[in-house]
Amino acid sequence: MQKSSFQNKVQNFGRFLSGMVMPNIGAFIAWGLITAFFIPTGWIPNEGLASLVGPMITYMLPVLIAFTGGQMVAGKRGGVIGVIATMGVIVGTDIPMFIGAMILGPFGGWVIKHIDQQFEGKIKPGFEMLINNFTAGIVGGLLAIFAYQIIGPVVSNLNEVLRVGVEFFVNRGLLPLASIFIEPAKILFLNNAINHGILSPLGVQQVEEAGKSIFFMLETNPGPGLGILLAYWIFSAEGMVKESAPGAIIIHFFGGIHEIYFPYVLMKPSLLLAVIGGGASGIFTFRLFNTGLVATPSPGSIFAYLAMTPRGNYLGVFAGILAATAVSFVIASVLIKRSVARGDTMEFESAQSRVREQKGRDLHMDKANKKLSASEVSKIVFACDAGMGSSAMGAGRLRKKIKAAGLDIEVVNKAIDEIPQDAQIVITHQNLTERAKQKAPQAEHISIQDFLQTPVYDQLVERLQAGEDDQKKQSKAVEKKEAQSAAFVNQEILKKENIKLGLDSVKRTEAIKMAGQLLVDSGYVDQDYVNAMLDREEEMSTYIGQGVAIPHGVGSAKKKIKKTGISILQFPEGVNFEGETVYLVIAIAGVGNEHLKILANLSELIEENTTAEKLRTTDDIDYIYEEFTL
Repeated sequence: MQKSSFQNKVQNFGRFLSGMVMPNIGAFIAWGLITAFFIPTGWIPNEGLASLVGPMITYMLPVLIAFTGGQMVAGKRGGVIGVIATMGVIVGTDIPMFIGAMILGPFGGWVIKHIDQQFEGKIKPGFEMLINNFTAGIVGGLLAIFAYQIIGPVVSNLNEVLRVGVEFFVNRGLLPLASIFIEPAKILFLNNAINHGILSPLGVQQVEEAGKSIFFMLETNPGPGLGILLAYWIFSAEGMVKESAPGAIIIHFFGGIHEIYFPYVLMKPSLLLAVIGGGASGIFTFRLFNTGLVATPSPGSIFAYLAMTPRGNYLGVFAGILAATAVSFVIASVLIKRSVARGDTMEFESAQSRVREQKGRDLHMDKANKKLSASEVSKIVFACDAGMGSSAMGAGRLRKKIKAAGLDIEVVNKAIDEIPQDAQIVITHQNLTERAKQKAPQAEHISIQDFLQTPVYDQLVERLQAGEDDQKKQSKAVEKKEAQSAAFVNQEILKKENIKLGLDSVKRTEAIKMAGQLLVDSGYVDQDYVNAMLDREEEMSTYIGQGVAIPHGVGSAKKKIKKTGISILQFPEGVNFEGETVYLVIAIAGVGNEHLKILANLSELIEENTTAEKLRTTDDIDYIYEEFTL
């Protein structure tokens, strides 16, 4: 199942938000530790050091986010304008302005970027610095006024809408559904406004009547955030997200600083479903046990919760926190595992690299938008999720055509996250092109639908040949043919016992499982790799044309591969792959580039209809083995 345009936009939006927040995670941790230790209800109360807490959350963190957002759009100059604009909204409201920073940081960068484009080439030599400084000052000042007058009141009104929404559910006895408003508000750093401005006054009134109140527990429950962090820790791919999650758990659950997990949700907005589900489950459980607190637990740690729990309510408190954690964890686990199976990047490094990529994007925009000639191209990269399946097939076909045309151009295949910076042309499936552009903004990008049966390769070769000297082409063709005449084949990659012919037709998933199990039984992969193959197929069909499919795991599944191996299943009557009939199912597990020779052979074999037909119908295992390995 391919992702819709809306899903892609939501995912890109989440990545952009995380790109602003995640590079500054150290500042969040510093603020969280100072808060947890030194506020009056902290571990080591200290009035002097506690005075750092307010300025850090009011000024430091929003300013850092604004600068990062502006820098992502227009470099350091954009970051400066983003900060100036954000100061207007910080001064214009009385709540932490993370929302304003996330809006005005990138907006300030976008404005100055377009202003600079208007002046480009029109400034007399010697006046560049003067004009640049004055435009930055004027634009920044105007944006600060705009933020003070417009954005600040808008955010304040948003807070009022959230207050009305919470009261709506409270007044109608639908408290669990209040999480629909509370949890998103928390993620947007409106947690203190919601808690102290709405819920605490209601709680105080209820305490006077009943001696305890559930309102103190609606926003402060650490369960939803704990579930998110546990899911990241257990199921996210290797990287800084996974490594930072345990520390965030300690700060969140034991220190009570819930803001520490907000960036983890911003990184993947669909996780709002997890915190909403966890929050609603916790509230439902609290009501089921008729539990409450005597005052607001501040900070919202497990210790503060227990300190504010009246006698006889401990079981209900633990049950509500546990229920919220469990539901949030289950939902988040499903969403995170799906992202990992798709190869989505959710790492801190990705958020940080977006800044570097964006800075170089404007410099290379003209080059990326024009069509390059042969004299400008030395490397073409085919890219897919894992870099070992469809991209290898496409690279093999184009490499053959490039060689036949006598062009001295290297053709390689890579995973999208590993596209080299010296690539001049990048070819991807149309559903992956946007991701590829983010990784290689300097390159020309070509989108295709079918890695085998497409006219794009011939069109590209013809274009690259334009202006190439005939004699030079011929000499290069001879040199490349001689240099590549020796073929290396590792026959351990494909064993005869992993070729199965004349099989009865089965369902697509069963065919993939059969092919994957051969890889498992031969010691090429762990059992989990088969599940990664199925997940990959759900996201995008591995059918490549000519009755052939090459199921394989996504990039994140490479750690399940022990050594390179291939298995081949032949179904003379065919298997239905989302409307396409597949006769050869070729499962791939690739370490490095060891499997590429066989894939290159495959691309050449199935290009000829007669050979492709024989592969689909032969009962001679030796024939298939020799065709693929020699």
